[in-house]
Amino acid sequence: MGGWQRLIPNGVVAAYFRVEKLLKVGIRGTHSAQAITAGRNMQIKILPALSDNYMYLLIDEKSREAAIVDPVAPDTVIQAVLDEQVKLTTILTTHHHWDHAGGNKDLLQKVPGLAVLGGDDRIDGVTNFVKDGDIAKIGNLNIKCYGTPCHTTGHICYYITDSEKDEKVVFTGDTLFLGGCGRFFEGTAEQMYTALIEKLGSLPGDTKVYCGHEYSLQNLAYGAHVEPNNQHIEDKIKWSREKRELTPAEPTVPSTIDEEKLINPFMRVEETSVQSHAGTTGQGGIATMKALRAEKDNFKAK
Repeated sequence: MGGWQRLIPNGVVAAYFRVEKLLKVGIRGTHSAQAITAGRNMQIKILPALSDNYMYLLIDEKSREAAIVDPVAPDTVIQAVLDEQVKLTTILTTHHHWDHAGGNKDLLQKVPGLAVLGGDDRIDGVTNFVKDGDIAKIGNLNIKCYGTPCHTTGHICYYITDSEKDEKVVFTGDTLFLGGCGRFFEGTAEQMYTALIEKLGSLPGDTKVYCGHEYSLQNLAYGAHVEPNNQHIEDKIKWSREKRELTPAEPTVPSTIDEEKLINPFMRVEETSVQSHAGTTGQGGIATMKALRAEKDNFKAK
């Protein structure tokens, strides 16, 4: 914590940091302001990069150890580490695509000795190959790896909990977006069904979801096309527009698993309304997942 925070009783600090705090200090040229979401035991600094990517600095409040998720812009990462006065120990790479893993090599040159977790030998600098079910730690925080092949064959989502399992977040890369999912570049609808419905969908409902891109309004427009009478989607579109129309624009992440089940057609493939739209009534969720993705790949919002 900063110096002023050390002067406040711990209980007050914890209560303060249970709310999400936005940093009104957007970086010139980026698509959103940086932001911090924080709880008693973990803090996440949202770092916009490129035209619509997000990197995330994950901080264990007790040890002040930190990990960076998908550090495509190393200089931004290093500045965030200095600003937050933390010890960066780990890179968590969701998948091998350049806009997620392309900064690994440069960051390792600037900060040698970092552990690099990833599930694909196409990722630069991996020191710890991980697979579904593997466990790791950042300070006092627990990391569980979820193998979610489809967007890429080696895609990993990282589920983080504190020691009391009171605070829960998941970094989903390009598997699960707010209101959407990644393209099936190297996999199948069955694999994405397993990833979204069986794996990520089984996480506690209050788990915060930090995805790899600011695609929310585009995804929600498609969701409204699939379910035009879904009030949850309409409400989220209004909220997201308000965030994106600010100067600087604010991130729409994180969502939660429970919220995704209300607004994300790819997590609603068992719903009658979604199957009816997809023309897959009675064929099941996998057929619906396939039909939705095929339509979304060519969808243009009006």
